[in-house]
Amino acid sequence: MSVVEEYQPVFTGKTLDRLREIFTRYPTKAAAMLPALWLVQEARGWVSDRSMVEVGELLGVTPAHVRGVVTFYTMFHQHPVGRNFVQVCTTSPCNLCGAEDVVQAFLEHTGARELGATSPDGAWTVTEVECLGACGFATPVLVNADFVESVTPERVPEIVRKYK
Repeated sequence: MSVVEEYQPVFTGKTLDRLREIFTRYPTKAAAMLPALWLVQEARGWVSDRSMVEVGELLGVTPAHVRGVVTFYTMFHQHPVGRNFVQVCTTSPCNLCGAEDVVQAFLEHTGARELGATSPDGAWTVTEVECLGACGFATPVLVNADFVESVTPERVPEIVRKYK
């Protein structure tokens, strides 16, 4: 017999207070979709199907509408990820400047082993992204919310140490 965990709402206490304050900045509750989803991700680390339903109920939109937003924006995680989420730009200009080697260095130095997988210690998830908007600073990398320019495979160990 498996035990099913009961869903614990995200929007209680201070998180609900923050959402209510956010509502004051928008003409409708539905317009606060992105900030509401950020609050979920901040609280849980990712946006689950059940939390999409919760957001829809609070904003007065369908869960399908919320899912459409979550799946459109790559910044929202639809499954658990490591404490450090690494996004390496591998668009053509960055690839010409060695992005694939940067990806491999991150996989090696974080223990994540493959793209999208989380390292065994739960600390790292490495992904490729299409364009971080910094072609002049190839290869750009986002580690959580920190933008790092001109990353080379040689710089990866130093970057990983910074987030341990």
